[in-house]
Amino acid sequence: MRIERVRVADGEFALHVWAPEKPGPGILLVQEIFGVGDYMEAVARDLVALGYVVAAPDMFWRIEPEWSVRHDEKALPKAASMVSRFDWEKGPEDLEAALGHVRGLPEVSGPVGVLGFCFGGTLAYLLAARADVDALVSFYGSGVPGALGEIERIEAPAQFHFGGSDPYIPREDVAAVERAVEGRENMEIHVQEDGGHAFHNRKAPMFHQPEPAEKAWRLAEEFLARTLRNEPAQG
Repeated sequence: MRIERVRVADGEFALHVWAPEKPGPGILLVQEIFGVGDYMEAVARDLVALGYVVAAPDMFWRIEPEWSVRHDEKALPKAASMVSRFDWEKGPEDLEAALGHVRGLPEVSGPVGVLGFCFGGTLAYLLAARADVDALVSFYGSGVPGALGEIERIEAPAQFHFGGSDPYIPREDVAAVERAVEGRENMEIHVQEDGGHAFHNRKAPMFHQPEPAEKAWRLAEEFLARTLRNEPAQG
């Protein structure tokens, strides 16, 4: 892993980059509320093993650069505080700058997609509505149901994941996303009905649910292979 710097009008921020041995498609990985820490690194390494170049921007740099914390209940209030101070106007602009930087990385060959979890699942969705990404994967973005008007602007193939038993995202909100996605070409949604919030986060014992995580991640892997590597669907 190496850290590059992305410049924007009012400063610069860190972009964590992981690359495989050979050039490959790029994935902009958008953090959850705990920062770019061990969980994002674990996800990045999973993707690098599949041949992707992965880059995770520090989205909290305007508040506290390079902030990350353990995935436990003690950290939740601080993480929530970081989100409460996040600039939702400038954040997507930062992501757009990061996307451009990823496209220029020497290891990147081919399309570039965006993948986000929780807080990052919302940001990835908002980025896809404003920028030219080649694929979107959004895991339980709590802000997606309230921003469904943006879905009309998304031209890239998109895949949404939610937990049907998420205490932070009511099931009726997830149903609203299901209705918005229904009938749209190149869009799909998968709900793990027994899944809670952040069920994929294997670094957070309070959230991780291995079975829903495995099901959803397999779907995400197949989707990224189809959209970024042009590999045929399995099964």
